[in-house]
Amino acid sequence: MPIDDAVKTQAPPRRFASAKDIEEFVSVLEAYERGVIGPDEFRTFRLTRGIYGQRQDDVQMIRVKIPQGILNGDQLRRLGRVAREHSRGFGHVTTRQNVQFHFVKMAGVPKAMEALEAVGLTTREACGNTVRNITACPMAGVCADEPFDVTPYGEALTRFFLRNPICQALPRKFKIALSGCPTDCAMGAMHDIGVIARTREVDGRREIGFKVVIGGGLSVSPQNAWVLHEFLPPERLLPVCEAIVRVFDRTGNRKNKGQARMKYAIRKLGFETFKAEIEKELFGLPGMRDPEAGRYVEDARPPRPEAPADLHTRIARSGVPSFRAWAATNTRPQRQRGYSMAFITLPRGDVTTEQFEAIAGIAETYGNGAVRTAQDQNILVRWVKSEELPAVHRALEAIGLGQGEAGRLLDPTSCPGAESCKIAVTGSRELALAVKSALSASAGNGGGHLVEAASDLRIKISGCPNSCGQHHVAGIGFHGAARNANGRAVPAYQMFLGGSVDGDGAHFGRRSAKIPARRVPEALTRLLALFRDERLPGESALAFYKRVDLERVNTVLADLTACSEADLRDDDFKDIGSDRPFEMEVGEGECAT
Repeated sequence: MPIDDAVKTQAPPRRFASAKDIEEFVSVLEAYERGVIGPDEFRTFRLTRGIYGQRQDDVQMIRVKIPQGILNGDQLRRLGRVAREHSRGFGHVTTRQNVQFHFVKMAGVPKAMEALEAVGLTTREACGNTVRNITACPMAGVCADEPFDVTPYGEALTRFFLRNPICQALPRKFKIALSGCPTDCAMGAMHDIGVIARTREVDGRREIGFKVVIGGGLSVSPQNAWVLHEFLPPERLLPVCEAIVRVFDRTGNRKNKGQARMKYAIRKLGFETFKAEIEKELFGLPGMRDPEAGRYVEDARPPRPEAPADLHTRIARSGVPSFRAWAATNTRPQRQRGYSMAFITLPRGDVTTEQFEAIAGIAETYGNGAVRTAQDQNILVRWVKSEELPAVHRALEAIGLGQGEAGRLLDPTSCPGAESCKIAVTGSRELALAVKSALSASAGNGGGHLVEAASDLRIKISGCPNSCGQHHVAGIGFHGAARNANGRAVPAYQMFLGGSVDGDGAHFGRRSAKIPARRVPEALTRLLALFRDERLPGESALAFYKRVDLERVNTVLADLTACSEADLRDDDFKDIGSDRPFEMEVGEGECAT
C-alpha cells in the first residue's frame, strides 16, 4: 500500500558537505592523470577525501562519513542511488557508523561525490591521517540509562574538526567516540579520545560533564585508554580535545607508521608527561568554548503522557510469533513515554538500493524521519509509537530485513575482508555468513536452548590482525591468518576469547587456538557446548569465556586445529566461499599512508 506523503515526518537536513571539496578533487585527479603529480601524492590526497584503494587495481572504495551515524530519508535514498549507479547495488555499514561502497571506478568517483553532496553527505576525512568520523551510541537521546544526550556534543566536535587545518596531516588516523552511558556503549576505551557522559551533585545542583579517556586502540598492540579527566565540564570539551590533537600532531611518530597512533606516543613519553603536554597546550587556547549544544538537538516527536507505562512490553509480547521473536531482540522502550526504538538487522552490514529506499520510508512514516547506523553494523529507527512496532516489522519483512538477533550471537560483525581489502588475509565476510548459518542450523536442530543461553555473546571477525572487525573486544573474536602444511598455505583464523568493553574500560580477548578457516563454525559449536557443560550457576557466556582455561579449550578443539597434511581435507586448503587453492595475497595497505 503506498505511503501517504502527508503523514511522513521529514527530518531536518544536516549538512557536512562542501562543493569546493568536489571541485578540488576533480582538479587534483586531473593533475594526477596528466602526470603533474605522482601516485604517492595523489594517494595521500584521495585518502583524506575518503577514497581508498582496493585489492583490485582499477576500482576504489568510497567511504561516506556519517557523523554519529545519523541519516535522514533523503540521505538514505541518495545512498541507495550511489549503490545502484556506481557500486554493486548495495552499500556496507561499518563498525564506525560510516557507509562504504566498493568496486567504484575512479571515473565515477566525482559523480558519486556530487550526488552525496547534494544531500549534505561528505567523504572528507573519512580516511587518511585525519580526525575520522566521530561516533556515538546510536541510542543517544532516547536511552533510558543515559544521564543526558551526547549527540549535540558529538555534532559540535565534528563541525570543529572537519576541514580544520590542525588535523589534515596528523602522524596517523585519529578516532573519537561519545558514550551516553557509564557502560561506555560507544567503546570510547578503544579510541584515541573517549567521551563518556556523567553527572554530579554540587551544592544540591546537578551538573553535567564528561569522563575523558585517551590513547585507546586495537590492531596488533591493543591498548586500554588512560583516564585524562574524571569530570570535565561541557564548555571545556572542545579546548581539551583540540589540545590533545595538537599534542599528538607534534609528538606522534612520523617515521614508523606502524607505531604512529597516539597510544605509542603516550607509551613513549609516559602518560603523566603526555598529560602535562596537554596542559601546556591548553595555555595557548581559549579556556572555554561554548559547544552550542542547543543548535544540534534532535527533533523529538510530540510527548505522549497518556500512553500506558507498560505499552512497549504489552505490544512486544502480542501478535504473531515472528513479530514477537523480532521484538524480543530488536526493540526497546525509549525513555520518552509511548515510544520505542527498533534495530534493523543487516546481514554482514549490507544494505541494497531497494532497502535504503524502503528504510527511508519506514523512518519517515513511523519514526522521526531519521535513522542511526550502529557500531554492530545495523540500523536503528527511533521515535516509533510502540503500538506501530508490528507495522514496522511487516515493512521490514517485505524487504527481507525482518530477522531479529541484532547485536547478539547470531549477528556476527565482520570487516570487508579479502574480497576487496589489500591487506586482508582471509574472506571475513564469508566466515560471518558461515558462522551465522551454522549457529542458526544448530538452533533449529535442538540446540535452541544452547544458542539462547549464549545469545548476549558477540562474535567479531577481522580479515587481518588490524582489527577493523574489532575482534579484540569480542566475546569470541577471530582475525584472518594462515598456516602451513608441508609447504601448502592453509587459510585460518586466530581466535580470541573473553574480550569486551564496559564501564571499567576495554578488556582484550585472550589469544587462543588458530583454526583452519572451514573448521571455525564447528569450533564455535563445540565452544558453545563447552559453555553449556561447564558454566557455573547463573554464569553468562562472556564471563565463562573470560575465565575458561585455555588448555581446556585447546583439548576440546585439538582435532580441529591439527594441521598436518594427513589431518586436512582438500577443502581445508581453500578459503570459505572460494573454489580455488588459498594463496597469501597480501598487498601494501593504505591505512598508514
